[in-house]
Amino acid sequence: MSMPAPLSSALNQIWTPRASLSACVRAVMLRDTRGLALDDWQRLSYFPATPLCSLGWRFEGDAELVDAALPQREASPQDPRTPITPRLTLVGPFNAPSVVYSPGPSHGMMLLLMPDALQLLTGIEPAAIANRVVDALPLLPPEWRTWAEGLFWLPDDAARLAAIEAFLEPRWQAVRPTRASLAARYADWTRHLAMRAALTAPGRSLRQVERHIKRWAGQPMRELQGVSRLEQAFYARLAAEKENTARWSDVAADCGYADQAHFTRATRRMTGFPPDELRRRIRDHEGFWAYRLWM
Repeated sequence: MSMPAPLSSALNQIWTPRASLSACVRAVMLRDTRGLALDDWQRLSYFPATPLCSLGWRFEGDAELVDAALPQREASPQDPRTPITPRLTLVGPFNAPSVVYSPGPSHGMMLLLMPDALQLLTGIEPAAIANRVVDALPLLPPEWRTWAEGLFWLPDDAARLAAIEAFLEPRWQAVRPTRASLAARYADWTRHLAMRAALTAPGRSLRQVERHIKRWAGQPMRELQGVSRLEQAFYARLAAEKENTARWSDVAADCGYADQAHFTRATRRMTGFPPDELRRRIRDHEGFWAYRLWM
């Protein structure tokens, strides 16, 4: 059990895109802890396994990736850490949860992109950056580098969000697949990706279709289905709590898990914690700010 990490007054915000960008951008997440006195446990930020890729700007402060933590064991501020030196990072899909430590006050933004959208827009294949945090500048096309570096000089986050929409809108409309608007949530997006792969390679084997999916998404279909099912389960739990009918066993059955133990194993693998413990931490711990924004 970790030391308490109560909620702070950090500025955490999530922005969701206009409908025309919903199959490209899942969200933009912002965090600003400047001016706050956080303890070491509150400086840990927890993230689940995810098929998303992200472009991250660190406007102030430093960040370090915690080594050898979830899901094998709980993270600690005393764990070995690897500095994340670039101020502009590209993060690939992760098939395990991760933890980032901020040694001091920080201010940053993450643009969360659907992995196939990243490939269509930039030519970067998600599989090449899977489970990695890398310097974005050497990989981005020239016009993307110019735009991304320009965000550091804008006066505030509102201007940066406007710049993201203005830059992505015309480029996404030029490359988006037919009926891309179906891909609003993971489950719809996963089905859409499978259909797109099948139509791209008519008459080919299932293995060839799966290769297309892994190239576009950076993860095999089985991983994508696991993430979409877990997200569906947590949204179902939230809906059941509003009606005072929340039971994990019912949620597990409704979302296609073999039993509650199967659901618990899947939750632990993707987040590092069993369902009830995860819910408690989302509610009470500062380090789970990204989960709170998402839910």
